[in-house]
Amino acid sequence: MSARIVVVGGGFAGAGVARRLEKLAPDADVRLVSPDDYLLYLPLLPQVAAGVLPPRAAVLSLSRRLPRTVVVPGRAVGVDLDARQVLVRSITGNHEVLDYDRLVLAPGSVTKVMDIPGLREFGRGCKTLAEAEFLRDHVLGQLEVANASTDPDERARRCRFVVVGGGYAGVETAANLQRTTTGLARRFPRLDPSLLQWHVVQHARELMPDLGHRLSEDTRRVLVGRGVHVDLATSLVGADDGSVTLSDGRRLATSTLIWTAGVAPSPLVGRLGAETSRGRLVVRPDLSVPDRPEVLALGDAAAVPDLATGGDAVCPPTAQHATRQAPVAAANVVAGLAGRPTRDYRHRDLGLVVDLGGTDAVAKPFGIGLAGAPAAAVTRGYHLWALGAPTAMARVAGNWALRSVQGESTVRLGFLTGSSGRLAEFEHTDDYLEPAQVRAAVAARTE
Repeated sequence: MSARIVVVGGGFAGAGVARRLEKLAPDADVRLVSPDDYLLYLPLLPQVAAGVLPPRAAVLSLSRRLPRTVVVPGRAVGVDLDARQVLVRSITGNHEVLDYDRLVLAPGSVTKVMDIPGLREFGRGCKTLAEAEFLRDHVLGQLEVANASTDPDERARRCRFVVVGGGYAGVETAANLQRTTTGLARRFPRLDPSLLQWHVVQHARELMPDLGHRLSEDTRRVLVGRGVHVDLATSLVGADDGSVTLSDGRRLATSTLIWTAGVAPSPLVGRLGAETSRGRLVVRPDLSVPDRPEVLALGDAAAVPDLATGGDAVCPPTAQHATRQAPVAAANVVAGLAGRPTRDYRHRDLGLVVDLGGTDAVAKPFGIGLAGAPAAAVTRGYHLWALGAPTAMARVAGNWALRSVQGESTVRLGFLTGSSGRLAEFEHTDDYLEPAQVRAAVAARTE
């Protein structure tokens, strides 16, 4: 009987493991659990939200990349480590139980939501493809309503957009959407572009502190130069359906609160009954879970020791590390099945890139700080290289070229009009079960 290997998560970590296993263990029964038949390249989501790229340009087909892997269309909502079973809620709503000999956990991360009044009800994220497309439709809708309204207060409220979070996701989302709305506002005959107000609210004293003071200041100058209000050392303390309240006492009238203030590991890992560190599953340097050699974890949901940095450091939750952990995890799965020694994961970070729209960007490849057009060239080149598939690279490059020629699109699709936009609605953070609940669900299914 061939080994049964279950991989949870269809991101760069999970899909990378499955793809490598197809080569290393062609006879294994590999099943990858993912609610969607695509691998999402998260760094391009701000460009999807801004309409720079269409949604399909930010994804890679799983079934096309993994011809010998069974892609299970659903979400892993619980794991019974003792019984070696994964409970999957199918996209049909039914439960399915997957038994395994080896389990690879790469469920990724979700938007980190604070206990702030009104945030869960009125905050919108940009962490999934549906959220990005919803956000684009929502922002376009605000411009349309403002253009049609005769109420000055409503027009001002609809034209103010507040982004909370001055990290990479928040800065890229604000920068790209501000550039898009500024271009679109000129196409609405009754809308004065000067009404548009974008705010970036950051609790720290700098934007993207990991980039260093100089690049952080370069980013701030670009945003301020475009008219974006950058509120540093400030946080959100409350929100309702027509305003947000900040820690400095200001109350800003707005119909759009975009929450990008960090990520948290998938709630799945906190319900395994295994040790976690700041919500991430504790693993050894070879990516195995202590006392569970048949279980490996990687990517955003795992606290992987950063051997290149040393000390107590763990690898940051980036696509770069997830991509490079995948072949190590796959090799260690095969080694474990064969009774051979496993190897540790070690990789030195190559740097960071931040797209600010157009020819504006900041980047720090190999520790070298860049800004402006050189950084934009490095940023876009890195994204194309990271996609790793010629068709995807051509699709993205082609859409960039098309956008430079035809400009902004005012088309609002409208297919998500009935959605609330709540973070939990798109990211399904309320779906996960404890081990005892998993056992009960499995027992109920077999009765």
